[in-house]
Amino acid sequence: MNFDHIRLETSPAAVATITLARPETLNAMSARTVDELRAAVQQVSGSDARCLLITGEGRGFSSGADLVSGGGLPDDAGAALEKHFNPLIEALFELSIPVVAAVNGPAAGAGCSLALCADIVIAARSAYFLQAFINIGLIPDAGATWLLPRLAGRARAIEMMMLGERISAEQARDWGLISRVVEDEHLASEAVLLATNLAQGPTVALGLVRKLARNSEQLSLSEALAAERAAQREAGRTGDFKAAVAAFLQKHQPRFEGR
Repeated sequence: MNFDHIRLETSPAAVATITLARPETLNAMSARTVDELRAAVQQVSGSDARCLLITGEGRGFSSGADLVSGGGLPDDAGAALEKHFNPLIEALFELSIPVVAAVNGPAAGAGCSLALCADIVIAARSAYFLQAFINIGLIPDAGATWLLPRLAGRARAIEMMMLGERISAEQARDWGLISRVVEDEHLASEAVLLATNLAQGPTVALGLVRKLARNSEQLSLSEALAAERAAQREAGRTGDFKAAVAAFLQKHQPRFEGR
């Protein structure tokens, strides 16, 4: 697929960066945008990339679904979710490499959900998060009703979704929605540094941590212990584990190769 609404680039450090590139709309997500995002995620999945970084061009991360180019009110407001947004969210969750989101401005609606799908979210101090669906008589979507209670707790998630008010970057950090807040001018460099550090890590183990953390709240303790057992067997068979043990015994830093 040719990309018109996004950019996909991979650095020599094996960091794949997807940039939403419709700054004139605050990176609103049309059906075309979402399909390009999904295609890019699938392309990253089949590549040698060892970390995915998602960000937005211009003043915002994403203003959410593009209501202007949709061609009027749909008969079924959920159809676009089934066809476009939900497959994107599932594709992101299926990735076996770490995902970082650098939120450079407003992250609203589906754009907020997209950001919160990342394993680590770093935000500019001026950024904010918004679930404003209720203000137009709709419900939060693109995974928001699943993500928000798990990240912020039920009470705060309900408040965010029912009141439709902005959540500042600092408040989002305090609520557990995101990991870090940095000054606006440092966001890009801090995000690249973070993603590069992850890309240089033990990729298989990082992917397993990602999977275990996502599944943890759906498992009993016994099931979680069994999942850890299986994952540890897989991690223990990697070259990265063997190299790291040898480096530890030789008293130097390991060099991970992602396998």
